[in-house]
Formats: sequence, structure tokens, C-alpha cells
Amino acid sequence: MQQGRPEMDEITPRALTASEIEYMGELLEDLTNLRDSLCSIAAHPPFSLNELDSGYRISAENLLHYLALRRQDIRLLQQRLVTLGFSSLGRSESCVLPTLDIIIRTLSLLLGQPPKADCGETSTITIQDGPLLLLQHSKELLGATPEARNVRIMVTMPTESAQDPSIIRDLLKAGMNCMRINCAHDDPETWLEMINNLQTAKEEFGQSCQVFMDLGGPKIRTGEIEPGPHVVHVHPKRNEYGITVFPARILLVPEGSSAPEISDNQTVFGVPKSFLQKLKRFDEIRLLDARHKSRKWTVVEVSDFGCRVESIKTCYVVPGTPLQLKEKQRPKITAKITSVPKQPGFIVLRQGDCLVVTADSNAGHSKHLDTQGNLVTPATISCTMPEVVSQVHPGESVWFDDGKIGGVIEKVETDRFWVKIQHARPEGSKLRAGKGMNLPDSQLNVSSLTPTDISHLTFIAKHADAVQMSFVNSAHDVTLLDEALSRVKGDHLGIVLKIETRRGFENLPSMLLTAMRRPKVGVMIARGDLAVECGYERLAEVQEEILSVCEAAHVPVIWATQVLENLAQKGMPSRAEISDAVMAHRAECVMLNKGPHVIEALGVLDSILKRMEQHQTKKRALLRALRLAQNGR
Repeated sequence: MQQGRPEMDEITPRALTASEIEYMGELLEDLTNLRDSLCSIAAHPPFSLNELDSGYRISAENLLHYLALRRQDIRLLQQRLVTLGFSSLGRSESCVLPTLDIIIRTLSLLLGQPPKADCGETSTITIQDGPLLLLQHSKELLGATPEARNVRIMVTMPTESAQDPSIIRDLLKAGMNCMRINCAHDDPETWLEMINNLQTAKEEFGQSCQVFMDLGGPKIRTGEIEPGPHVVHVHPKRNEYGITVFPARILLVPEGSSAPEISDNQTVFGVPKSFLQKLKRFDEIRLLDARHKSRKWTVVEVSDFGCRVESIKTCYVVPGTPLQLKEKQRPKITAKITSVPKQPGFIVLRQGDCLVVTADSNAGHSKHLDTQGNLVTPATISCTMPEVVSQVHPGESVWFDDGKIGGVIEKVETDRFWVKIQHARPEGSKLRAGKGMNLPDSQLNVSSLTPTDISHLTFIAKHADAVQMSFVNSAHDVTLLDEALSRVKGDHLGIVLKIETRRGFENLPSMLLTAMRRPKVGVMIARGDLAVECGYERLAEVQEEILSVCEAAHVPVIWATQVLENLAQKGMPSRAEISDAVMAHRAECVMLNKGPHVIEALGVLDSILKRMEQHQTKKRALLRALRLAQNGR
């Protein structure tokens, strides 16, 4: 014992001052009243919790307590708790009452008082139980916990993965834990090939991987648009210096014949059969394009279906473009382009323009002006769900193409409504067919379960581990899915609620309580449509709320849409998307979309998640030893 250092039993705690006793007493009373109010509010759920799956009844109770807590502004209370070194309740999502009870008991002991009597409801979980329940529910839905990280990785399957088993094999080897199949694309035969390829890869590597299948849902899209000008821009591939590194490829076929399957970088033109019959390899075809530029095409292949030519210069081709084959050994041979591919149409919209959205199926068109530049007819376009046209109201907002174009409804008729464009590029934005249309302010009477979705459930129930419900908006939608799954013997399936509308976000608590009738439940934050519906500036706030509510319900979350998008598509990530991927660690699963570089994106995401595992769990920082801290020694 060092000189002057008292024995431990000689130390007596400092007596509390009168002001400290008063401060703690008031805090204790406020906390007790808060607990009483939570119990009172949560005592009347929308239905008996006995209706829920046994594995979620405790979770539902905690969710109700958390919702009751968040109805109040307790920021001042939090500050008072922090001054005494107590939990601020900022991490109480998974165990609301136990956290409150510990603080109340500790304050009572400090004041020398018996613990305050409970409000008649005692907590059925401990502080340790909440996180454990979330881990358990995550395992049941998403599969076994991967090595070195708790967060799973889900990957969307490209069509090519059905015919090329190596794609799925490489994804599984790189760290994929869940396969996502989007039922809005491809067909059951293709989906089955994907699943069979996955099964083969799982057996090879001895790994698990869950199959998730997305229902298409009632996605509203723009209808067809009149074809654009009959002109095709043929251009070679050039490097950053403008030097041609790959010629443009063109296929010439007999006029009136059907073209064979072609690649994306190849254009097909119809020409007279008699002209084709006179061509041979290495011939040079001269032409005068739509700009009156002289160009030359080289014949590289002649076959039964036509001939392939290449061009090292840009040219604009229209029907009637003259062709000429002139050789010293042969007489001059001429012909004309008889047909060019239809070009997809588009509508250019600028701020202040009017766009009419119709319920008919007629092809849309751009605005028509007279010779003086006066508007004759506004731009018009149909939508793929005509029933919504009569359900909107003036003053409601409309967004097109993932928020690139936006406006406000000015007038509504039975079969059409007028939109005043307020958001577009200064030079004008192009609206094309098949682009998404969002009506975030409108209360649409549209079921989230379409007839097509119902027809897909039989396949899903037989081959998948979970079904993901798109554009789910209400507890009624969840009930419809539950009933439909029962009819196809799909009670074993997990369900994932994709939150991608404002209504879906606002109704999340009731949808969760309804979904808890099933043993496996999850939520996907589908941030693309959700950002358009709620506003990009509010997306961060919205996803925080979803994460908190789901943690309170012990329900796993899938963080989705545009995760490492640049990396997956172009091979180079942006700084912003790396930061976004780091934030995704607070979810239980992160989804990657398909892309040419998705394997690389998967590897980077795997590394990020493993690193973050050492620093953070959910929103709680983990204080591992830092190398940086050693530098100050």
C-alpha cells in the first residue's frame, strides 16, 4: 500500500447535495411518468397480439412502446440524462422498457428510495434480448450469418446468369448471400435456370444462399410515344482523343426481309436484293449521308442473309440515302437505302411546358406549334395504369423518370389531366416511353398485388425462400399477399415489404404489425422511388426512421438501390457512393444491382462491411484499439 493512499473500505461516497437530490428527484418523476404514458398508449393495439406469430409477439410489444416513445419530444430529457452519465435513450430501439427500467432503478437507489412501482406492465425482454431477437429474425429470413460480417449481401440477377452458370458461381464465391430475381423481367423458364445454376454453385462451394423473388407490383410508367425521325446516327467508337478505336458495324439485308439477331452496337438497313448480290468482301460502298457528307463503307462479310459493312466515320442515314459501288473492273452499281430501323420517340419538356397525361392507349407526341411559333396542341402521353388518371387532383405533384422531370397537376378530366412542368433541364429534358411516373401526393385506389403478381406466386412458393412485395402501401395490401400465399401453399415463405412510396412509409408500423402474423418478415428501403416520393432532401431522414422502427420491431432491413452503382456499371466508384456503402452497414442486408462490374462491386462491398464490423453495430460505435492513437505515445 502506497503512503497516503486510503484502503478501499475507507472510502465513503460523497453525500448528495440538496440541489442534486432535487434534480434527480424531478428526473426520476419525469421518467416514471414517461414510462406510465408508454404503457398506457401501447395498451390498445389495433388487434390482439395473440394473432401474431409467437416469435414476434415480444417484438410487437416493443414496437408499440417505441412508437409511443417517439410520439413525444424528449430531447430536453435526454440532455438531463447525459449530464448524470445515464443512457440518453438514443439506442433504446430494441429494448424500450428495459432501458427505462434500469435508469429508474439506478436513480431510485442513488436517492435511497425503493424502486418505483411499475405501471402495471412489466417488460417481457431484457436489454440483451432485443439485439438477440433481431439476429435471430435476420438468420431466419436472410440465412446463416456470413463469416467475418453480420450484414448479408444480396445481388440482382442479370438475364445472362440463366445461360452462363459462371456468373452465379463467381458471385457466390465473391460473397453473395442472397440471390434476387426480379419478376418484372424475364420468365419462369429463365428464373428456374438461374435457381438451378445457384443450386449447383451452392453444392460446389458448400455455401448457403437464399432466393428472393420480387413481385413487379403496380408500377406506373409512361406509354408509347410516336417514333422519332427516320434517321439513324451511325458512329464508331472513339477514345478520349477522338481517335476511332472500333468501327461502326452495319448489316445490310434484302428489303422486306427479317433481320437476324444482332448485337447492340450494330445497325440494320434494308437495300435491294439485286445490289447485295453484287457485293463481295473488301468492296467499298460510297454514299452521301443526310448532311451531304461523303462517306465510305467497307464490306467485311458476305452471307446468305446479307452483308456486314464497317464505317470509320460518323454518318446520318435516312430512307433514300444513295449508295454507289464503283470499281475499275466493273460498271458503276447504284442503289438506295430502302428502310431504316424505327427510332424510339421522345418528348422534350422544358420548365413552363404543359404535358397532358391520358388514359387512352394512343401513342404520345411532342407539342405542335404553328408557323408563328404558337402552341396548337400540347405534348401528350399515356400511362400504363389508366385507372389512376381520374383519381388525381389539381395541385398534386407528378414526377417522371426517377425524378428527372416534375410538375404540378393543373386540371383534371375523366380521361386526362394537365401537368405544368416545373422541374427540367434548362435546355429541356427528354421523356421516353416506359419511364416511371410517381404521384406522391395522390391517394390512389390501386392494389399492390396485381393479377400478374398473383400468377407468379405459384412458382415463387415452389422455388424461392422469400417474396418481396413492391409498392406495398397499407396493412390491407399485406393481408392480400398473406391470403394469396396461403392459396398457393406458400406459408413457409418469408415476406419483405418494399418501402418505395410515401404512403408505404407512413403506414410502415401497421404493415409491420400485420406482417408479424408470419414467422419471417423483412423490410427493404427501396431508395429510388422512395426518394422521388418523399423528396431527395428528406431521404436521409426517412431511411433513418425506417431503420429505427424496424430495429424496434426486431425486423431485418435490406438497404437497396444504387449501392456502388458507378462501380457496378462503369468500374469506378464515386466517393459519395463509398460513403453510402459504409452507412449501409447499419442494415442487415445490402443489395447490389446488376452491372458489367458487379463482381468487383461485390468484392469492395464485402471488404467495407467487414471493416465496419469492427467499428460499429447498428448505430452504436465500437471502440476498438486504433493504430492512429498509438502515434501520440
